[in-house]
Amino acid sequence: MSDAEPRSRSTRTCVSCGINVSGTNAARFDCPECGHEINRCPKCRKQSNLYRCPDCGFTGP
Repeated sequence: MSDAEPRSRSTRTCVSCGINVSGTNAARFDCPECGHEINRCPKCRKQSNLYRCPDCGFTGP
């Protein structure tokens, strides 16, 4: 379905826990290895949960 791609781009999900993220405490940054956009929820940021880039597999705190 062609509508799935634009919808997934507009919905941001935490790469650590998978919930939808929004708001001022959520983090959005580029992967240090490949530049892919990484989104993290405030809870995972506060707990320093590991994240993994879905494109290159880079893992960070």
